[in-house]
Amino acid sequence: MIPLAIDAAISNAPPLRIFGTDYPTADGTCERDFIHVSDLAAAHVAALHHLEQGNASLTVNLGSGRGHSVLTVIDALERVTGCRVPVELADRRAGDSPTLVADPSLARRLIRFESRYSDLETIIETAWRSRAQGRHAVLTC
Repeated sequence: MIPLAIDAAISNAPPLRIFGTDYPTADGTCERDFIHVSDLAAAHVAALHHLEQGNASLTVNLGSGRGHSVLTVIDALERVTGCRVPVELADRRAGDSPTLVADPSLARRLIRFESRYSDLETIIETAWRSRAQGRHAVLTC
């Protein structure tokens, strides 16, 4: 969602479509757990160390443990970048859950995983810089 919101803010891409504004959440939009790519990589390295120590394979949730609504993400992106994100409201998509948030407690306990960079502003700043590097330019609104 964040890359799509960035594209909507900086280019002639279509507006960001918000699917549903009537969910039983604080602002009516879906809530999702976002994890920074560096935290995800660190968790995978920790899992490899877990296996190298002779422990069994495992399945754990990786995330920040915090949910952010679509509108909260858009607001944060606009605040961090100074760019307006054009949006288009659409009906709910079949099967979309109102809230999906990871419970990283098992990962914390078994592989000592703690997200360090997964606050929303840091994720957005990193995605913004990554998009700029991919375009070999400084992004502007």
